[in-house]
Amino acid sequence: MRTGHSPHAFPAFPVYSSSFLSENELVLGGGGGASRSGIKNKLRLYNVGPERSLELLDEFELEKGEDAPMSMAADAKSRTVVCGVNSTLDKLEKGENQNCRVLAVKEHKLGLLGTQGTLPAGDLDDYQKVTVLSPDGALLAVAGGHDLSLLSYPSLSPVAKPIHTENEIYDATFSGTTLVVATTLDLLVYALPTSTESPQTPSPTKSRGKSKGKKAKSTKQPPGPSTLELLRTIGVPESAGGAGAGTFRSARYHPTNGDVLYSVINTSPPRTRKTKTPQRQAFVCKWNTKTWMVEKTRKVGDRGLTCFDVSADGKFLGFGSSDLTIGLLDANTFSPIVTILKAHEFPPTTIAFSPTSSLLVSGSADNSVRIVSVPQSLGNGGSWAIIFLIITTLLVILLAALAQKYLSGMQ
Repeated sequence: MRTGHSPHAFPAFPVYSSSFLSENELVLGGGGGASRSGIKNKLRLYNVGPERSLELLDEFELEKGEDAPMSMAADAKSRTVVCGVNSTLDKLEKGENQNCRVLAVKEHKLGLLGTQGTLPAGDLDDYQKVTVLSPDGALLAVAGGHDLSLLSYPSLSPVAKPIHTENEIYDATFSGTTLVVATTLDLLVYALPTSTESPQTPSPTKSRGKSKGKKAKSTKQPPGPSTLELLRTIGVPESAGGAGAGTFRSARYHPTNGDVLYSVINTSPPRTRKTKTPQRQAFVCKWNTKTWMVEKTRKVGDRGLTCFDVSADGKFLGFGSSDLTIGLLDANTFSPIVTILKAHEFPPTTIAFSPTSSLLVSGSADNSVRIVSVPQSLGNGGSWAIIFLIITTLLVILLAALAQKYLSGMQ
């Protein structure tokens, strides 16, 4: 289907992360990274105007030598943006990486609100690739290659012990009661803690006896963060390559129905004598989280997907592919709604829906962003069903007319 979409070029600003703060406020993160390319690392706040125009409102330049914002999430209620930015190399070598950054947006200005280090010290190549807020905005999951931290938001205090995974982490997603971590070979389903308050150190208690005014020291130690309970481990389904051939790339809960989860699986079929260069494929799966069975699977491309998102109303799935395509699917039927070929010159690095699900933005390291108007009239399977019913009815009428004409000729 044809729909309106507008490309925007930003000289010397490779885009790696994005998030909508409101319907018409878009935050982009990008830059030249930690390399000495001369391209500065920044966060930019834009106003999205009529006909998908962009107006720069403010930009927050990061310290020289810091990395680009590689992942991002925004909280509209608190008017804050949280992103992953590695500190300078000198600080990394000292184990002082304040990789998790929170910025406040006030009067169209970006300002640093707080920082927290969550990545293990010593790995200079690790970075915060996952930044996800819970639906109520009370919890924040941030992850590097193999370690995920669950934090209270916006205080950034830990509410559970960090999770370490054998396989590489690619994504995370919240329901009201669970946290799902997507690694290359499995989905790890954790139960969320019943209380998100971080343990507080009790204040010293005063002595009730006559002890010359001295305070009695408390012998009780403050409780430490709890360990998240692993409820289930889900492998790659056979319908999307199976174990060894397919890898999870992304996972997203349905925003209003915790019984539904969507996952992206990229396949890497093993080489054989007949197929020395096996064809990669990308699949989107719909899971029933009561049974953890796949209810629907659709192949969406012959190259791996690089980014994925679900609209706030739960009607649309947006994706970016390494073949430079961005696409839009009906979340219920998986029917393609919009496909934009060669949307970028490099594979898309980020994709995000606006809060009202009326816009879809994609960004790439090619210094570009594309904004797509989401066709609301086709946002559910019912619309396709009506179209199919109309076509079927017309075919029946046509066949009946032809049959009547044929019978009249026989008489």
